[in-house]
Amino acid sequence: MIRKATSFVFRYARREGAELRHQPLKVLKEKGKGFGIFCLHVVNVGCAVHLCTQYVGRISFMEGPSMFPTLADKGEIVVEDRLTPRLFPDRIERGDLVILKSPIMPERIICKRVLGLPGDIICVDPTGEKAPSTEHIVIPKGHLWISGDNAPYSRDSRLYGPVSMSLIQSKLIMRIWPPTIFSNPLTYLD
Repeated sequence: MIRKATSFVFRYARREGAELRHQPLKVLKEKGKGFGIFCLHVVNVGCAVHLCTQYVGRISFMEGPSMFPTLADKGEIVVEDRLTPRLFPDRIERGDLVILKSPIMPERIICKRVLGLPGDIICVDPTGEKAPSTEHIVIPKGHLWISGDNAPYSRDSRLYGPVSMSLIQSKLIMRIWPPTIFSNPLTYLD
């Protein structure tokens, strides 16, 4: 009888000890599940942000003198529409600002104004600096004529000709910073 009692006590103690020993593991497993779910949420948010910034739109910093005075040479923050050029390339119009890969240095991203659409007849260089002002070109299908607003400091279609529409990544839709640009002082001529 004593033997049965002692074996019961040892079995009970082992069971209790096992529960005590495995309780921290249970807590760690629960915490691990929570951490794993948190990591999955972080990955999901990261994927959503990536998809939105690559295919819908994003906020970008601009710098460089080629678009002065429309955009300052540094410190401009703008909103890009990346969806329209992909789904509706025919909605790109003359006068739009577009972001595209540089035709001569593909690792660089540039911002230029659209001056000509497919089928337009364009004067190659109205200033006469890079080509005679009498030279004209018909823009081929699937191409655009782009130009920087600050012609002396811009490498654009005057240098490399019509640009393929496949290089366009986005269309500029809004300037966020600096906010002082939004003020529109009226000038009266009397």
